[in-house]
Amino acid sequence: MYARFIKRPQDMFLATISLLALSPVLVTIAGLIKWKLGGPVLFKQKRPGKDGIIFEMVKFRTMTDERDEQGELLPDEARLTPFGQTLRSLSLDELPSLLNIVKGDIAIVGPRPLLVEYLPRYNDEQRRRHDVRPGLTGLAQVNGRNRLSWPDRFALDVTYVDNVTFLNDWKIILQTVGKVVKKDGISSDTAATMEAFMGNDASGP
Repeated sequence: MYARFIKRPQDMFLATISLLALSPVLVTIAGLIKWKLGGPVLFKQKRPGKDGIIFEMVKFRTMTDERDEQGELLPDEARLTPFGQTLRSLSLDELPSLLNIVKGDIAIVGPRPLLVEYLPRYNDEQRRRHDVRPGLTGLAQVNGRNRLSWPDRFALDVTYVDNVTFLNDWKIILQTVGKVVKKDGISSDTAATMEAFMGNDASGP
């Protein structure tokens, strides 16, 4: 009942109210990004949503566009500025994704939308993470976030898929607030963000 009839209207209502209430914050952050990093202010990237359908996710930009002599982008660690790291540590870079919730691309709670190139690398069990809308936060994010290994992260995603309830969603939302305040699990132990998922024979730490 909750997953079919309540979750989506609840998400849309909460995201809309949040966008209105946080509009001064959004404008301020956009101005700071323009000043410190230049344009564009928003970072847009294709991500797979429910049933693997591709959508464009929107976030605040946190990295520079610095490139090497061959014109290739420098590694994340070199392009992620202290300002960008602050936005990430407080999850402020995620605020524009509230628009994706209003549009119905993602939910507030669900498996995090990952990269399109990961789709053929999942096994059948891991692919079940796409049986529901991806989320702005999720069970994996409140149980280790980017410090989790990929197998552990996917196992938590599938656990959520099998347990979509009102109480579970609100528990995750409240835990997310605590994680953001503590700046917990933003980076993995070996990278500025999270190592790429290369498949089940090379699945990270």
